[in-house]
Amino acid sequence: MKLNKFFPFVFIFSVINLFAQEKQNEWQYYFDKPATIWEESVPLGNGRIGMMPWGGVERERIVLNEISMWSGNKQDADNPDAYKHLGEIRKLLFEKRNKEAQELMYKTFTCKGKGSGGADYGKFQNFANLYIDFIYPETAEATEYKRILDMNDALSRVSFIKNNIEYKREYFTSFTDDIGVIRYTANKSKALNLKVSLQRDENFETYASGNVLYIFGQLEAGEGHAGMKYMGMVKVANKGGKLSAANKEINIENADEVTLFVSMVTDYNNANYERQVSDLMNNAGNNYEKLKKSHIESYQKLFNRTDLTLDKNKNSALPIDKRLEAFVTDKTDYDLAALYMQYGRYLLISSTRQGNLPPNLQGLWAPQINTPWNGDYHMNINLQMNLWGAEMFNLSELHLPTIEYVKSLAKPGSKTAKIYYNSRGWVTHILGNVWGFTSPGEHPSWGATNTAGAWMCQHLWEHYVYTQDIEYLKSVYPTMKGAAQFFEDMLIEDPNNGYLVTAPTTSPENAYITPTGDVVSICAGSAMDNQIIRELFSNVEQAANLLDTDTEWVKSLSEKKQRLAPTTIGKYGQVMEWLEDYEENEPHHRHVSQLYGLHPGYEITYEKTPKLMEAAKVSLNRRGDQSTGWSMAWKINFWARLKDGNRAYKLIGDLLKPAENNWGTYPNLFSAHPPMQIDGNFGGSAGIGEMLLQSHEGHIELLPSIPDGWKNGNVKGMKVRGGAEVSFSWQNGNIRHISIKADVDNEFIIKLPAGSPEISGTNNYRIENGKVYMTLKKGEKVEIRYLM
Repeated sequence: MKLNKFFPFVFIFSVINLFAQEKQNEWQYYFDKPATIWEESVPLGNGRIGMMPWGGVERERIVLNEISMWSGNKQDADNPDAYKHLGEIRKLLFEKRNKEAQELMYKTFTCKGKGSGGADYGKFQNFANLYIDFIYPETAEATEYKRILDMNDALSRVSFIKNNIEYKREYFTSFTDDIGVIRYTANKSKALNLKVSLQRDENFETYASGNVLYIFGQLEAGEGHAGMKYMGMVKVANKGGKLSAANKEINIENADEVTLFVSMVTDYNNANYERQVSDLMNNAGNNYEKLKKSHIESYQKLFNRTDLTLDKNKNSALPIDKRLEAFVTDKTDYDLAALYMQYGRYLLISSTRQGNLPPNLQGLWAPQINTPWNGDYHMNINLQMNLWGAEMFNLSELHLPTIEYVKSLAKPGSKTAKIYYNSRGWVTHILGNVWGFTSPGEHPSWGATNTAGAWMCQHLWEHYVYTQDIEYLKSVYPTMKGAAQFFEDMLIEDPNNGYLVTAPTTSPENAYITPTGDVVSICAGSAMDNQIIRELFSNVEQAANLLDTDTEWVKSLSEKKQRLAPTTIGKYGQVMEWLEDYEENEPHHRHVSQLYGLHPGYEITYEKTPKLMEAAKVSLNRRGDQSTGWSMAWKINFWARLKDGNRAYKLIGDLLKPAENNWGTYPNLFSAHPPMQIDGNFGGSAGIGEMLLQSHEGHIELLPSIPDGWKNGNVKGMKVRGGAEVSFSWQNGNIRHISIKADVDNEFIIKLPAGSPEISGTNNYRIENGKVYMTLKKGEKVEIRYLM
């Protein structure tokens, strides 16, 4: 096998712990009361369908979701007249008439129609609400109430006592049979009396027939277009008692046990959706225990790959809402960070799967029709952040739906590239939906960012770097090449400085103040654009070399890369966001785009650019810590890369602060923008991973940025670039045990901490100057131990 020399692997161990962990920790949180708002309900999902039960005693609401439930249509949003004005826009920018350039863009260089605000663009929507109304013989209050999200088994449980009867409920979305399953039981016979109904806010019909409830309809798609169709079924199975159907509901009287089976399907790329919805129901059968067992086994194949152990304190046993409140003043509940990391992994497993769609701004959960920001795919950080943990957390196959989504944008994006920029290759801007939207947004101040596709190509490359799968690299190379070809044509020389720049563009969603006092967003060559394009060109060049193709072309690409503006330090000692050292209109803006090269990129490091690392600290301090949920999550990653574990942990505290009409975290651990946006969960979880293990500098570093309080811990099964799985433990600040298993043949250079390591598992190594050099074969496992 040809080895990838991009990563000769150096493992650097900060001094620090202990014995390899085998058994998975218990991961759950609980409430001691029913949910009163959606953000208190618990998320269940199998990557296609989702349920969020509220656990009401008298009335149960279960929010149902299906990830392809989108209004809108495959529209032609490219403005054919846009290119006519590109030259004038650029001329105005180069003449420092930036406000005039922006005004011209608003008139000429946007998408056709209403963009993300129009019916054609569409939105991710709630599928339905399932209601279960319970009838009790007496009105006594429920006691001993407990509602659990069990992440080890991907299910939820509710239990309480009412009228001296113990009632139990259990919910899961099956990973094997692709349906939702809900079971109600009591410890007394004939104790279950309830009625079941389905509702939706609009565009639906529902009826009951026999023991099945049906809901179906068609969503809006814009004038002259037929919208998406959908169908759902809820089958009610009772043991004991009597079942009857009455118009739009099913009634159960005096039952011992009731089980609901929920099937949901749309016609998105699925002409046989009506048959599929019933086939899923019929194929699943009625054996609850069998369904549950196969579901747990399938889910745990993903979840149990990785684990983290950190110290607990007394607050670890509190209900999750009270635990979050306690964490505001007592940060010694270190296990809460471990829970949050695993919750991020749980959410990713639950919101995407191979052959399906990526997780959107909502993951796949939404209680409403009009989801915030359409519940779409924002690509100026949000979709990317959703996948930051996929590789490091040993969930590599869950990266593939996003990678396939990026590949699907190349065709419509090539049309957009030609129409707006007269360029080869393909481009997409900030907005994305399931219909292949690649045009600029309706507001150039945020919608003109044109490096979204290039940023997404980082994910295509990262999947290769972690897996070393050369056949996979062949499959994505055309997409990466197309993104590079777009910028090869689109870049233009700025006559003021001689650099090749993107023009027009933005630094995502931020604005600057010109010397004449104008507040403007449109610019030429933002720092983020330069960093992303430099990275794209480098990755494409490496990919071409590995595939032994396009030798001459990548040489020209490399020459253009040299003409991009370098990342620069400004008058405050900060990393400059624009080519000129403008004053920021919002110094505390949520985006910190000029630090892309620090994270998720890796051109800014202590080894290569120490001055820029110090400037990055200045930029972050000027921005401040408190911001939207996802912004604070990003800053955890920044400070982890800056090797400041205490500051990163401080930001974990900010992120986990209870969100009361403000930023932070909702009671069910959903991240608050506000409102809820799931990228904060994924970004925060990935940030904790970055604190524990880094491999972006061509070597692997354990515990690069943990806080002082994480004195003891254990990591199982994290992945590193270059194709290896790493587990390690530490105790009283000292590494005690390291396990490295090669997924592929590769070279590894491990820089060891002080001490006398005992190395077993290979004889093919040598130690020089505190480093162990080893070449491992696929499947080979090396153990390194330090005596206490």
